[in-house]
Amino acid sequence: MPADESELSWYTLEGTRVSPKRTVVDTGEAEFEVGRDVNPVQYMLGAVAGCLNSTATMVARDMDVEIEELTITVEGGVDYAAYKGEETDARPGFQGLEVALEIDADASDEDLEAWLEAVKARCPVTDNVENETGIDVSLEPV
Repeated sequence: MPADESELSWYTLEGTRVSPKRTVVDTGEAEFEVGRDVNPVQYMLGAVAGCLNSTATMVARDMDVEIEELTITVEGGVDYAAYKGEETDARPGFQGLEVALEIDADASDEDLEAWLEAVKARCPVTDNVENETGIDVSLEPV
């Protein structure tokens, strides 16, 4: 059942073109530049890793699991043909992602499996990657 919109945490940011491959993004609280250190595709993979880390930490706290070390590896392949305007049947986005979590924690294998299932069920960014999220892109000429 979808959440009532009044219960949602809303995020708004604004991206401003700096060059063909660089965008300054202002969140209202912070600013970062896509295309300067990494490209947008790498930022998306980083968002997956970052959200999994945050969710994993929260779930571990809830389950009384002490994480000593956590490494998250995220891999995905993109076919750039559509992006380049070439004829292709391939989608322009990731064709799939593989994520590996390597953890050193004071917990049994059974507890870690339960922890992983809870992390997968609670992570907002991986939910958006796994499930269709509608997007409305509009044009507002200046």
